[in-house]
Amino acid sequence: MRIGALARRTGVSERLLRYYEEQGLLRPARRANGYREYGEPDIVTVGRIRALLAAGLPTTVIAQILHCVHTDGERLVPEPCPDMVTHLRREHARIDEAIGQLRASQRALGALLTAAQEQHDKHGVAPVTRE
Repeated sequence: MRIGALARRTGVSERLLRYYEEQGLLRPARRANGYREYGEPDIVTVGRIRALLAAGLPTTVIAQILHCVHTDGERLVPEPCPDMVTHLRREHARIDEAIGQLRASQRALGALLTAAQEQHDKHGVAPVTRE
């Protein structure tokens, strides 16, 4: 199948599929005319890529561990693979740190919003709504 058919079957844009190829995540065959040729296994691979992206992994890490997972129904199952646990632990720690930074930003923004609300109330300006 050509890239447009793969895009329709996976719900992933052609642009992203090309990006996955650039990152070494997809390796389509090439026809004599240079067109990419994808097979049924590529549909599964795109699903795995999307699941790993949803887990917060960058494509550089996905490229290193993609061959270490298989699909069992809807879930990914890891296989014994060198350095996989190391990669996953590192990414887990990175995400924990990002969550901590976002929580700190949320607290700072909340304090600023509270102070702004108090100023608005003090000066009779219409209340600010929190969203």
